[in-house]
Amino acid sequence: MLPHEAATDRGLKERVAKELAIDARTITHIRVLRRSIDARQRTIYVNLKLRVYINEEPQDDAFARVLYNKVEKRPPVVVVGAGPGGLFAALRLIELGLKPVVVERGKDVHERKKDLSNITRTQKVDPESNYCFGEGGAGAYSDGKLYTRSKKRGPTEKILNVFCQHGASTDILADAHPHIGTDRLPRVIENMRQTILDSGGEVHFQTKMTGLIVDGNRVEGIQAVELPTGREVEYRGPVILATGHSARDVYRYLHASNIEIEAKGLAMGVRLEHPAQLIDQIQYHNREGRGRYLPAAEYSFVTQVDGRGVYSFCMCPGGFVIPAATGPQQIVVNGMSPANRGTQWSNSGMVVEMHPDDVEGSSPLRMMEYQEELERMTWQQGNMRQTAPAQRMADFVNGRLSYDLPRSSYAPGLTASPLHFWMPPFIVSRLQQAFKKFGQMSHGFLTNEALLIATETRTSSPVRIVRDNDTLQHVRLEGLFPCGEGAGYAGGIVSAGVDGERCAEMCYNYLTNR
Repeated sequence: MLPHEAATDRGLKERVAKELAIDARTITHIRVLRRSIDARQRTIYVNLKLRVYINEEPQDDAFARVLYNKVEKRPPVVVVGAGPGGLFAALRLIELGLKPVVVERGKDVHERKKDLSNITRTQKVDPESNYCFGEGGAGAYSDGKLYTRSKKRGPTEKILNVFCQHGASTDILADAHPHIGTDRLPRVIENMRQTILDSGGEVHFQTKMTGLIVDGNRVEGIQAVELPTGREVEYRGPVILATGHSARDVYRYLHASNIEIEAKGLAMGVRLEHPAQLIDQIQYHNREGRGRYLPAAEYSFVTQVDGRGVYSFCMCPGGFVIPAATGPQQIVVNGMSPANRGTQWSNSGMVVEMHPDDVEGSSPLRMMEYQEELERMTWQQGNMRQTAPAQRMADFVNGRLSYDLPRSSYAPGLTASPLHFWMPPFIVSRLQQAFKKFGQMSHGFLTNEALLIATETRTSSPVRIVRDNDTLQHVRLEGLFPCGEGAGYAGGIVSAGVDGERCAEMCYNYLTNR
């Protein structure tokens, strides 16, 4: 359908009635099952798969509901981390008749917002409550992008249905690239927490795991500290460890405790920001941009340069760039979008693939230490504040200084900096060559209207916590289930949710067979 036809219920009914040769007045309801935009040609189409109700009303919800029973008197399972991996593990445990005890170092999603605003106001990062740590994890403020290629790992549709049950729009079930929106996702997360509490589970905020309780080769629980008071506490039960990709203290603890971990490949680079209207014009082949009926345009680029992939990552149309550091002397950037994707900027990570062999040494922490060094270097170039170093795109490619910078969505502020000079040559040369290719593929993309903001380092975990492929337990410790993106087994909200559910199921099997 043409965009204006697909934009209204009336347009849908008229087109369906014509296709089916029926009276439009007999169509009582239309449910959109699948929606995508085909912008390959100058005429843009919206591709739709519809379920049409004729002279009848739908007798079911647009999504499948899950029944959560009471579990307060059931065996406990400790879930460390309240990101998507931990939350979906907890909900699945309830389905299976186990009691989740969720332990989260950060604050609840409402209180967390105050600490995020303080980053811009004070130029300081709370190391326990920031864009990565707190209820919802890093995904809570990355606009809730739910697109995944990991559909073979488990029931991704169920993850979307659970989101809908907790308040997300049913549009996420239909859209080819679904997202919830930064402004709406926190309420969904709060509803998920309430389901856990209503079912008899526990959620403990500002409670930081300090160690595992190990008896022989079996994990029996965790030691933790309540951050506001300093009181030490213990929680007993098998442990689902879902601490996210930025819990570096956890990686250091595991390494020091001789618990098997290994270095994992990841990707690092910059956050690239264009005017949203320019991306709309390029992607929709129209000087007027998106017009009235199309959403802010997305893009996806990938190429190979000198044996390594270079690609766009976490594209945020109509979004803004955020400060995502988790401690002092770091600058890390990420992107997010509100539900309407209505800002005047569009951004994405532009990153270079890195393998453990690309970094000297044999320590399983070497990729993490490389991340830390680049983030520290960026902080120094950013005047030792959260003011991020930045450079115009064409200037970066041509090795020129940018004497001024365009307006940006990055709230803490920018400082003009020669990224091409001080960033690692391994990354710089590949980005420069890739940008030239992307500019040839999409005329107008390589421009000085676009801005490179340093640095994008937290694309995934730099460490993999080694686990058994069949039981999902740690290879040496029974009762420890490394989970989600922080364990090195997921790459986004949906895949982390799927992995959380799988870990819950394996934990149930473990308790049942003991």
